[in-house]
Amino acid sequence: MKLVTWNTQWCRGLDGEVSTRRIVEGARSMADFDVLCLQEIASGYDRMPGAPGDQPAELRALLPGFRLFFGAAVEEFDREGRRQRFGNLIATRLPVSLVRHHPLPWPPEPTVSTMPRMCTAVTLTSPELGTVRVMTTHLEYYSSVQRRAQAQALRALHIEACAQAAAPPAAAFDDSPFQPKHHTQQAILCGDFNMEASDPAHAEIQQPFTAPSLPAGGAPDQRLQDAWPLAHPERPHDPTFRLFDKTYGNNPAAFDFVFISDTLAPRVRRMEVDLQTRASDHQPVLIELGD
Repeated sequence: MKLVTWNTQWCRGLDGEVSTRRIVEGARSMADFDVLCLQEIASGYDRMPGAPGDQPAELRALLPGFRLFFGAAVEEFDREGRRQRFGNLIATRLPVSLVRHHPLPWPPEPTVSTMPRMCTAVTLTSPELGTVRVMTTHLEYYSSVQRRAQAQALRALHIEACAQAAAPPAAAFDDSPFQPKHHTQQAILCGDFNMEASDPAHAEIQQPFTAPSLPAGGAPDQRLQDAWPLAHPERPHDPTFRLFDKTYGNNPAAFDFVFISDTLAPRVRRMEVDLQTRASDHQPVLIELGD
């Protein structure tokens, strides 16, 4: 299974042009992806630089054969009452059984400008991997307090999903919202985490927990782990931010990560960063998992 994750900066390149087509073409140049996870997708914010249009609709037209799931972290209305949305999107050509949109913590931080954040989770079935929960997110940039709370919440969401998979709700009321769900302990968490690997929140996401399928002490601890060292144990993360655009600092850094559950760790085959494209202020990341 091939997955590309990319913070698109509302599909605005370093040349100032907003183009959803360029983003899709850039992702396709990396791989014939099965899953595409995009952050900073906009709709209705006509006053933002480049005047992005209805980007979820544009991406749907550009990705025939894919189903798209857009999660708005921000949904509001301008002075004229026009709807505005900003958030994350997952597109996949694989069968999907469950979609959830999770608001993340937004504790008060009056000294800086912040906005709501969220995580979209899509449970899908891969021929190579079986049932996998793909989660994509975009954490707060300006507040380390909020970012760490959000990282803790992402880990908690994974633990809860693992517990559901180990002890699913009673099967009843078929053909209703109570019908059985596809739960899985296999997960991929990706996106723009707005931090370097040295940030405490990066370690927070990877904190181990006791496997929920057995009593405490009955199984090795599980965790979400950064996939990059599995693919490239010999070198640090390739940079994904500040490579070309120096607006937020001069030193290139990795801000975009892919975390995977332990069961998927042996399945990592390849991981790459496109270090050439300037279609966004971030670089896209590819991960390939399989037998």
